[in-house]
Amino acid sequence: MTSTTPRYRSVALDVDSTLCGIEGIDWLAALRNEEVAAKVAHATHVAMQGHVPIEDLYGTRMEMVAPTKSEMDELTAAYRAALSPGAAEEIAKWRAAGVEVVLLSGGLKPAIAPMARDLGFEPRQINALDIEFDSEGAFANFDRTSALATGTGKRKLLEQLALPRPLLAVGDGVTDLAMKDVADAFAAFTGFVTREPVTSKADFVVSSFEQLSRIILGD
Repeated sequence: MTSTTPRYRSVALDVDSTLCGIEGIDWLAALRNEEVAAKVAHATHVAMQGHVPIEDLYGTRMEMVAPTKSEMDELTAAYRAALSPGAAEEIAKWRAAGVEVVLLSGGLKPAIAPMARDLGFEPRQINALDIEFDSEGAFANFDRTSALATGTGKRKLLEQLALPRPLLAVGDGVTDLAMKDVADAFAAFTGFVTREPVTSKADFVVSSFEQLSRIILGD
């Protein structure tokens, strides 16, 4: 039974390997050759473990993959298919209890936004990286000024959002863990991948959205 007042008034939620069970850039890289796929997957792994700053690798990964506009639609479909079990239902419960839920992702906004809208997120609640295409839909650039392409970007953006307190941040990687500095608590999500450098410093470790609801709403 949930308490009348939720324990947390806001939730900042990661997308890749948290809300959805894929890493978008790795999924796109797999459309290329095996060498590109392996290099990008390795870069994602070391960055999310905290071994290498994400800003040292973000541009490199994007230029290797160079995703097209049409591939954004394919990635949206992949996000939808990989949605964490129960996520839609549990997020709806949070909102019904008056909880503000926002997405903070280093992933690509053109692919994430349609999936997020399916779940009831408003445009202002969808924070991800913008990408530019040329007139033929080929990759042109990404927003290199975005804080979300840096290791501390989610923390900085979360601070700027000034969400209602108490605030719970949720994610699987070190860029998510950085939000702990400005959130009231951090939950490491292990439903798809477990990273010891993240779980060891988390206030909570959860593997499902049902478990998250117990933390957010109360038992």
